[in-house]
Order: sequence, then structure tokens, then C-alpha cells
Amino acid sequence: QAVPAGSHVRLNLQTGEREAKLPDSENGRSDTREERRRKRLGKVDADSNSFTSQELKKALAKMKESEKAERKVRKQFPISEATHKVRKKFRPIEQLKEEFEKLNVKMETDYEIMVKLISKFNSSASTLDEKVAALYDLEYYVHQV
Repeated sequence: QAVPAGSHVRLNLQTGEREAKLPDSENGRSDTREERRRKRLGKVDADSNSFTSQELKKALAKMKESEKAERKVRKQFPISEATHKVRKKFRPIEQLKEEFEKLNVKMETDYEIMVKLISKFNSSASTLDEKVAALYDLEYYVHQV
């Protein structure tokens, strides 16, 4: 049986049955998704398949107001000093790649290394010891993933 999203589902270990319960709201009764939608939209007729232009304009105005409020909060509370200190300690990956290229050091991702190890293992030119070493190294990288 399908249950509405947000429901509490549990397995009763005594009876072996699965039980579902809608979450309780502040007023003591459960809100369905449709009821929450109606509350969010306000007095808009949510049951109709189309909305009037006035209803759409009101909803858009509410969205713009909330967006302005968010921007105002971001301006009032810029990046904290702690975040700024952390950003000073670390550099972007693009900058690091550029600096390594200047030093003639090539950075490889784990994926690139794993591809090389697989090709070494599949190569007929590799000795048995090289294949075993490639498998051990590959095991290390796969374990990280």
C-alpha cells in the first residue's frame, strides 16, 4: 500500500505488520500534503486546475518579498571571520593545478590512477608481479571509494 510522503512508517516486531501514521501538526491533527499546500499558498483556490492572474501576481509578490528578505539578511551577516580565515588557508583546486603544472608535477585523480592500474593489469606485457602489485594498489583505491 502506498503511503503519503512524510508519513511515519515502522515495522511492528510483535505482529510483523508495517504500520504508517501521518505526522502530527501543532493543532493535534495530521496535515496532508494538500493541506500544507493550501496553507502555503494562502487563500488561493488550490483545488482548481488554473489560477487567476491576480492569484498568480500575489504569489509572485510573496516570492519576491521573501527573496528580498533573504538578500537583506545576507548583507547584514556577511561571511564570518572564521570562514574568511579558513578560506585564506586553502586555495582553489584550479590554482593548485596551475602551480603544479609550473613545477612540472602532474596531479592525477584517483579515477585516473585506477584506470592506469586496470590497464596495467589487463596488459599482456605486464609480469605476474606487476599484475599482483596493480591489484593490491587497485584494492586500496577501490576501498576508499
